Amino acid sequence: MKIQLRFFASVREKLASSGELLAISNEITNASQVRALLIARGGVWAEVLAPDRALRMAYNQQMIHGDTPLQDGGELAFFPPVTGG
Repeated sequence: MKIQLRFFASVREKLASSGELLAISNEITNASQVRALLIARGGVWAEVLAPDRALRMAYNQQMIHGDTPLQDGGELAFFPPVTGG
């Protein structure tokens, strides 16, 4: 299965990437598992996507929780929470 990853705002800046096409095994079925796969890359990936970091995720442009299932060809986005004042 392949999914499109998108990174926004400070996540994009720290990873020096706006996104990538990621091939994942059939064993990876939800957004949290993709996040864990990216964290396993180590380095800045582990730092930016760490479980204790406040991050938002969207799947096909809809806000989601980590247990949201993924489908081939979907788009998974990571971005920091937006604050207003």
